[in-house]
Amino acid sequence: LPISLASLWNLLAGYAGLVSVGQQAYVGLGGYMLFALTMLAGLPILVALPLAAVAGAVIAMPVAALIFRLRGAYFAIGTWVIAEVFRLSAAQISALGGGSGASLPAGLVKSLAQGRDMREALAYWLALGTMTLVVGAIFLILRSRHGLALTAIRDNELASRSLGIDIWRTKFVVYVAVAGLTTLVGALIFLQKLRISPDAAFSVNDWTAFVIFIVVIGGIGTLEGPILGTLVFFALRETMADLG
Repeated sequence: LPISLASLWNLLAGYAGLVSVGQQAYVGLGGYMLFALTMLAGLPILVALPLAAVAGAVIAMPVAALIFRLRGAYFAIGTWVIAEVFRLSAAQISALGGGSGASLPAGLVKSLAQGRDMREALAYWLALGTMTLVVGAIFLILRSRHGLALTAIRDNELASRSLGIDIWRTKFVVYVAVAGLTTLVGALIFLQKLRISPDAAFSVNDWTAFVIFIVVIGGIGTLEGPILGTLVFFALRETMADLG
């Protein structure tokens, strides 16, 4: 799942030039959509996961229309503000525990699979499948006309516009796609945790800062960078965890 988050942020910042420090908005949204669809709407978990991704993409459309009015550092700050709005809104949902959060009922968790080992195996395969989907989708995007447009925009936005590239539309499509997939990843993260709260769901450190570190370590603007960065980051974290 960290590889998925890092690859999506890399597509957004490394190729589309949209440096977001508010991707925790969609991670948290994914978690809350999963809990709402299962606990409040009564949907099975495996049905709620793709619906959460669709909901994330739909919600990202008006958000993109709003924050695309900003440029550079103002855009980055704007994405953080949006994430804070999401966090404060989630804290008002009393049916999901408000500010203290909620846990998935045991019955819902057991409906996923019989036995703890089976549930852990299913969670692993869902995470692996999502990572494969994300990396594959990014590879196909970069090999398509959209990918060429993104590379051109990243290198020189003014020249791209003069060549007839619709910059706003290209960035809009990428932002919405990344938001939908990030929402799916967020839903899987909190399916594994089995508990959610506003502060944990919309944590800038866990879901954005560490992701940026991973991409920078591995190499921004490259397909393999997030994968390499994740391996290095987790190796460093595990070997130095005892050093305080």
